[in-house]
Amino acid sequence: MTENGSVRVLAGDIGGTKTRLAIVEVDGIELDIRVEETFPSQEHASLRAIIQRFVRAHSEPVGAACFGVAGPVRHNVAATTNLPWHIDAAELAERFGIERVSLLNDLEASAWGIQALDGDDILELHAGAEDASGNAAIIAAGTGLGEAGMYHDGHCLRPFATEGGHTDFSPNSDQEIELLGYLKQRYAHVSWERVLAGPGLVHIHDFLRYSKRSDPPAWLAEAMRAGDPAAAISHAAQARRDDVCEEALELFVHLYGVEAGNLALKHMATGGVYIGGGIAPKIVDWLKGGAFIDAFRGKGRMRPLLDRMPVRVILNDRAALYGPALYAARLFDSRDGMSSVTCDSSAGTP
Repeated sequence: MTENGSVRVLAGDIGGTKTRLAIVEVDGIELDIRVEETFPSQEHASLRAIIQRFVRAHSEPVGAACFGVAGPVRHNVAATTNLPWHIDAAELAERFGIERVSLLNDLEASAWGIQALDGDDILELHAGAEDASGNAAIIAAGTGLGEAGMYHDGHCLRPFATEGGHTDFSPNSDQEIELLGYLKQRYAHVSWERVLAGPGLVHIHDFLRYSKRSDPPAWLAEAMRAGDPAAAISHAAQARRDDVCEEALELFVHLYGVEAGNLALKHMATGGVYIGGGIAPKIVDWLKGGAFIDAFRGKGRMRPLLDRMPVRVILNDRAALYGPALYAARLFDSRDGMSSVTCDSSAGTP
């Protein structure tokens, strides 16, 4: 603990593409990031190796540590979904001399971070009911597809992890049935993550090229080879440079709304649904276009219920770093259990 009563912690956002570590001073829900670094995850053999580099460069003592990990966490141990890493909190605590270390699923971590966001960090896609309250949920497409819930205990929202992104993809049109058949040729199990993530946009694009018997133009093929293929497709769509890329992004946005609505129903998220992850801020104009919310609400007899649920996009990707910092501070302070994400019972609004 520092002289002013705040807590200095080590926080991490561990993803399949990049790993961000930060030393954060936490005072309540006020966060001061003292130092932050980003590392390419695929270029390192383990999280321990990245932390070793980080602490060698930044030797400030910390009272606790918490890492949001893209994958299931059981008994403070995680095997990352899109990395060949095994992460054990007890091992990290012993190796780096930190008394309290915890692992969270990355979407659970982001849910914890919502309380540290301000109005400029949130874009409202759908207002919902004025008196919206109750459970909430978060869905996030990035390298993978993450989902988490926040149950309302009568006073506070309390985050919990799920692996809902790995549930079965459920097509609801002839074209989507054809997409499922196309992906079944590649994967024994076609999950929502196969269509709603960076690689998912590429899958949709490739399917459309296949079904239309249309090769990508040379400039697009080169951009996809030279960099991130999903980013190349997205940029081409948003610049209106290629019809198939536009159709791919339109279908991606529609399916994103479909699964967000599925999540909302399964968690009875009357307090709202948050759209997180790295993709949403980059396609926010397409999310605002109406197709996303139409798909979100398109649940037949349940449409009136979904009409009342607020839908908000998280524009600040540091929510995934803020959450572990806040959780680590509570690890340091807590003796009888963890605090909740927010005790504003109105709607879980930051």
